[in-house]
Amino acid sequence: MEVLLGGRGLIVSLICFLFKFCTATEIPLSVQQVPTIIKQSKVQVAFPFDEYFQIECEAKGNPEPTFMWTKDDKLFDLSDSRIIVSNNSGTFKIPNEGHISHFQGKYRCFASNKLGVAMSEEIEFIVPNVPKFPKEKIDPIEVEEGDPIVLPCNPPKGLPPLHIYWMNIELEHIKQDERVYMSQKGDLYFANVEEKDSRNDYCCFAAFPRLRTIVQKMPMKLTVNSLRHANDSSSSTEIGSKANSIKQRKPRLLLPPPESGSESSITILKGDTLLLECFAEGLPTPKVSWNKIGGDLPKGSETKENHTNTLKIENVSYWNRGNYRCTANNFLGSTTHDFHVIVEEPPRWTKKPQSGVYSTGSSGILLCEAEGEPEPTIKWRVNGSPIDKNPFAGDVVSPGEISFTNLQPNHTAVYQCEASNAHGTILANANIDVVDVRPLIQTEDEENYATVVGYSAFLHCEYFASPEAIVSWQKVEEAKPLEGRRYHIHENGTLQINKTTEDDAGSYSCWVENAKGKTAVTATLDIRNATKLQVSPKNPRVPKLHTLELHCESKCDPHLKHSLKLSWSKNGEAFEINATEDGRIIIDGANLTVSNVTSEDQGIYSCSAQTALDSVADVTQVTILDVPDPPENLHLSERQNRSVRLTWDAGNDHNSHISEYIVEFEGNKEEPGRWEELARVQGKETTVILSLAPYVRYQFRVIAVNEVGRSQPSQPSDHHETPPAAPDKNPQNIRVQASQPKEMIIRWEPLKSMEQNGPGLEYRVMWKPQGAPVEWEEETVTNHTLRVMTPTVYAPYDVQVQAINHLGSGPEPQSVILYSGEDYPDTAPVIHGVDIINSTLVKVTWSTIPKDRVHGHLKGYQVNWWKTKSLLDGRTHAKEVNILRFSGQRNYGMVPSLDAFSEFHLTVLAYNSKGAGPESEPYIFQTPEGVPEQPDFLKIIKVDKDTATLTWGLPKKLNGNLTGYLLQYQIINDTYELGELNDINITTPSKPSWRLSNLNSTTKYKFYLRACTSKGCGKPITEEGSTLGEGKYAGLYDDISTQGWFIGLMCAIALLTLILLTVCFVKRNRGGKYSVKEKEDLHPDPEVQSVKDETFGEYSDSDEKPLKGSLRSLNRDMQATESADSLVQYGEGDHGLFSEDGSFIGAYAGSKEKGSVESNGSSTATFPLRA
Repeated sequence: MEVLLGGRGLIVSLICFLFKFCTATEIPLSVQQVPTIIKQSKVQVAFPFDEYFQIECEAKGNPEPTFMWTKDDKLFDLSDSRIIVSNNSGTFKIPNEGHISHFQGKYRCFASNKLGVAMSEEIEFIVPNVPKFPKEKIDPIEVEEGDPIVLPCNPPKGLPPLHIYWMNIELEHIKQDERVYMSQKGDLYFANVEEKDSRNDYCCFAAFPRLRTIVQKMPMKLTVNSLRHANDSSSSTEIGSKANSIKQRKPRLLLPPPESGSESSITILKGDTLLLECFAEGLPTPKVSWNKIGGDLPKGSETKENHTNTLKIENVSYWNRGNYRCTANNFLGSTTHDFHVIVEEPPRWTKKPQSGVYSTGSSGILLCEAEGEPEPTIKWRVNGSPIDKNPFAGDVVSPGEISFTNLQPNHTAVYQCEASNAHGTILANANIDVVDVRPLIQTEDEENYATVVGYSAFLHCEYFASPEAIVSWQKVEEAKPLEGRRYHIHENGTLQINKTTEDDAGSYSCWVENAKGKTAVTATLDIRNATKLQVSPKNPRVPKLHTLELHCESKCDPHLKHSLKLSWSKNGEAFEINATEDGRIIIDGANLTVSNVTSEDQGIYSCSAQTALDSVADVTQVTILDVPDPPENLHLSERQNRSVRLTWDAGNDHNSHISEYIVEFEGNKEEPGRWEELARVQGKETTVILSLAPYVRYQFRVIAVNEVGRSQPSQPSDHHETPPAAPDKNPQNIRVQASQPKEMIIRWEPLKSMEQNGPGLEYRVMWKPQGAPVEWEEETVTNHTLRVMTPTVYAPYDVQVQAINHLGSGPEPQSVILYSGEDYPDTAPVIHGVDIINSTLVKVTWSTIPKDRVHGHLKGYQVNWWKTKSLLDGRTHAKEVNILRFSGQRNYGMVPSLDAFSEFHLTVLAYNSKGAGPESEPYIFQTPEGVPEQPDFLKIIKVDKDTATLTWGLPKKLNGNLTGYLLQYQIINDTYELGELNDINITTPSKPSWRLSNLNSTTKYKFYLRACTSKGCGKPITEEGSTLGEGKYAGLYDDISTQGWFIGLMCAIALLTLILLTVCFVKRNRGGKYSVKEKEDLHPDPEVQSVKDETFGEYSDSDEKPLKGSLRSLNRDMQATESADSLVQYGEGDHGLFSEDGSFIGAYAGSKEKGSVESNGSSTATFPLRA
């Protein structure tokens, strides 16, 4: 067995060694010795709900002890059939079988062998009676209002503690106050009764919690006669006053009882709780107060309870001895009682006799001293008998000690010292063993020990020897005793090697020698590598409410890995793993995570690694960052008309230096209470001169900023008001609002409250035709808009706006050019022509309208078009107008997203900011044929080993006269390699299906189908499928068809089918109802059934895969598909589509065919092989 010593284990072991050195030597049981009692019962209570009661007495010794008992100092018979005695022990059990009261008493156990007798302390066995109130008839009590009365409880005796309650029959507590009081004995006292005290159900309850019992006294009836009934002719007020005057009296003590006189004595044991009670009758109700004669009441340990009627002192000491006085008084007088408190104490050891092992001829001493009040008496016994009856008791015997010289084996005995006073008895056994043996080494031979480099190693060699022995250690290979300051041999034989190195590993021997002989054992020491530890990151700085993550990297000796345990602590207090209520702190082995950190999470975090041999820790200082506290003590100085100095004190920066301060102000008359930024100051400064605007009542506050964020704003400063002045600026953003023809509504941004500089703000507006040598017209307004009528439409004007207030005008204003109101264009463009680009795209050209006919700023031209009929079937269409706008001065535009092979009408109009002018005459044009859309669907409806039949649906848009279809197919076989593409031109457009032949069996194909017009073929739709197999399955059927089991199976299936058909026939003839599925099966639609006969696999709307190989054949001889062109590609300005009323219709998006196979509606189906 390998013993691991290190770290805390070393410290604990060392303490154990030192403890052994200062106690009596432990004698091995192999050596003859007197008995020693090692276990005994204390007070035993026979609770009625227990099964049995065990009284214990265990002892050791050599020879093995025998046991006897006394009960009440008389021999107790262990052979009594009513008890059960344990083997090889003094312990016995008393079954709870109804006769236990016979066993009540005080027991003592004696353990003896030929060398001596050990004696236990007294063990009291208590058999409590079941407490009961006596059955009695309690006479009703009748008193007059104002009289005192005592309701006695007289609870039955029982096992303490006892709790007493006064309640009514409904188990409601009787209210107690200064007038009503329950004594410690349980009696209920009334200082003076009132009419409301009358009731017939005063019940006293006695509770014995250790017995789990509550008993009730018979209810008592109390009647209080009111004095107000003495004279019915008098008013109640007069009667009450008269009654009070008759009954009023000075206090008289009811507790303590009057017969005890004016003083009494109370004895209390040290450490107990002292309760002194006083209660007085009288009217008005007396008040009780307490004081200590010649001193003060003890501070902290005393309390006054029950409306000061009780003085309670806990954990009484000798300092609490003395005289205490209670005083009861009312306005008529007072009375007192003095309590003389005596504090006593049961015996307790000051010097307890200690057992000892001695060799022949040596000397010894037994000391026995005890304290108590009264002073305990000391008695000695030898082997349980009085000492004066033992001839070898000792050389000197006194109450306090027994001394021995020249001890001999016949001195071997058990000595008992007993200390007793009025409050109890204590007993101590002390063994005197006179032994002469050669050393007995109790540590196992060839023990293995291990420690860590640099730590201390402890190699044990525990032994027993009498006479005393000498212990020496040596390294086996060196064969000489160990010497040096690093080696230390303890009294119990243990070798301690300090500051071990790898050279200390090896075998050691321990030699123990005394006058009787010599003994040795060997031990082996292994040296392990020390554990290393590092916490990262080092000294992190974490913003508040962020997450702290720490990692503990550890490395230890491979032999110690199984015992390695990591733990985390903060500021010396260990974390319990994932024990936080809110789950913020999570410990996962070497990782510690703290979420939503707060300032309380700041501190020194330590990771500790503990192995069986050593322990090591590493720490990191975690700093929690937070926004700064608000600045304080704002102060204004150097007050000027346009500036002021603001100074403040910095708040706590919470571990992050303040980078800057933001100074805000409040003073805007239009938005009172709104704070705006005024200045920013570097973090190292706490003062700034602020530039101010006139005519503002300022108030300032400061916000501190650090790397975490902004602080809360400081408390506002005092107010600072600046005097008014003329405006410093004029309005900006002068413009014309949309207006009627020959009208200008001039608007501008008004000056903000902080820009007005004074009262009476107005705006001087001046205007004249642009460049005209005429006087300015002007008008002064208070708001920020002015309506001006002009003689012409859309004419340019020079306009100026200047701010003025009561103190003067603003700076010279700058002129801006504004135009008077626009009108609608009054003429339409002329369409020159429509050029066909392709089947969906045309180019429109028109003539622009003269500038003077625009009557405003020309924004562009608008093209409207609508489809009138289809050239394919000649059907006319309802008018649905599409709109496309082209911005700027231009005379053409591209119109996309047209339907092929259709007739359209088209108009053009001009528009300006006011709106659109008249439309041109409609221009009629037709789009040519285009390529069709892809077929609506493509399905494989029948497949065989070398043929497949496909069917399809017409395209939703033919875009011309359909000329036929192009069907293509190729082998794919679930690989990325493609087979050769085969083409079939189907020239019958009305034929919706095609049968392919000469296909390979058990082969997967991909089919492509395009619809065609004279302009070419459109996008393909695709489908996949597999042909069926041959041979492979046929051979299998040939093999099994000749087997007997197969023939039998087929016959059974045929028989079951016949039975099923018969049942169905009978059911049908009886009018039975079939499900829809059954009806379909019975009456299949021929057309549908032909499709159902084929077995189809999985279907997917899109199962296209990127395929390798040439796609040349897919596009050969194919014309480029014409694409729908988007409005965004051709329109300029407003690219939306609008209906006739101008509402949005939708955007058109085209798609261009790339150089690969495309399909927008492909599907795949996989067909299983069938024989």
